[in-house]
Amino acid sequence: MKSPYKRRDTISWALYDWANSAFFTTVLAGFFPVFFQKFWSTGVDPTVSTSRLGFANGIAGLLVAILAPVLGAVADRAGGRKRQLVGWTMLGVAGTASLGFVGQGEWWWAAACFMVAAIGANAANVFYDALLLDVAEPRDFDRVSALGYSLGYLGGGLLFAFNVLMTLKPQWFGLADAAEAVRASFVSVAVWWFLFMLPAAFNVRERPPSAPSAGFFVDARDGLRELRRTLGHVSQYRDISLFLLAYWLYIDGVHTIYTMAVDYGVALGLPSSSLLAALLLTQFVAFPSALALGWLGERIGAKRGILICIAVYLSATLYAWFLDSVTEFFALAVVIGLVQGGVQSLSRSFFGRLVPEGKGGEFFGFYNMMGKFASFLGPMLIATVALVTGDSRLSITSLVVLFVLGGLILWRVPEPPRI
Repeated sequence: MKSPYKRRDTISWALYDWANSAFFTTVLAGFFPVFFQKFWSTGVDPTVSTSRLGFANGIAGLLVAILAPVLGAVADRAGGRKRQLVGWTMLGVAGTASLGFVGQGEWWWAAACFMVAAIGANAANVFYDALLLDVAEPRDFDRVSALGYSLGYLGGGLLFAFNVLMTLKPQWFGLADAAEAVRASFVSVAVWWFLFMLPAAFNVRERPPSAPSAGFFVDARDGLRELRRTLGHVSQYRDISLFLLAYWLYIDGVHTIYTMAVDYGVALGLPSSSLLAALLLTQFVAFPSALALGWLGERIGAKRGILICIAVYLSATLYAWFLDSVTEFFALAVVIGLVQGGVQSLSRSFFGRLVPEGKGGEFFGFYNMMGKFASFLGPMLIATVALVTGDSRLSITSLVVLFVLGGLILWRVPEPPRI
């Protein structure tokens, strides 16, 4: 049997993670939040800028959460996962490229372009995740899923490092200043995303759909009817329900740490240049560790691998209470990088083994929907604790609840048999 690392369709599929991770790293976690406040929302109170950005993120996330199961049901019924992947990617590419041409003070256009890009990126991921079932056999899910995440961290980190260099030394690239460099970075992400999407568009082969297409709206109607039947018989999929609940809790903690770590460092008075360097370090540590955890998952089981990752996150969150130096922040960045890619890749492959035959798109729609909804509980928990106690250390430590509950529920999910 040919190694999955030597199959063209598998490598092409994994390269899509290399492609779209540039958006999540450079745009979502890196430049957009700062640029939105400093360039597009000039002259307003920071809390106003934050609320604008929050609404843009919330509306985009809600739309994707609603669309995910619908699109997944359509893809399962009539095929076209790859076509949908390309279509939503092009929407994300267009929105990202548009950010490079939004003028200073035009926060409404920036928010609109960002929402379009975020919707495209997250909707495309529904079909990217579901295509795992087409490019790998169940016994290879752990390794192939880990390959995608590891390439994503490497590719996203490389472009992010290049973009940071552009902002630090804009004259090296013929740019007037850092602001022009950031706008050029948005365009570079769009180009990168498009170019590295092409291998998946040309080389990935889908398995035949369960039924011939009768048109999008008819497929959507029939797919939703099937979706309602699935919900009506959810007791048949107890293991999936338990896993999705566990996943929602612990991945919310993971996402919150990813999005709030820099803010926490700023609150402690650590220099922003060091925090940016730590973010880059996390990306590059996550590349080999995702591969290593994929290998480990094959030997001890994906469930045990996820539980190990949750335990590391739990320990790191508790240690954050005592953090008070740049050196300790870098140490935690390394620790988080060791498990960040692994917990995501193993969760995806574990879920892939739980999915019933012919339900890949539909159930991965649910999976992605849970991932999209797992973006408000942790931040709200941190905000509430900070508001009540006025203690940022206690607020970040409150995430322990999500990891403990998620781990306990996951413990009750049996490891699916390996084929």
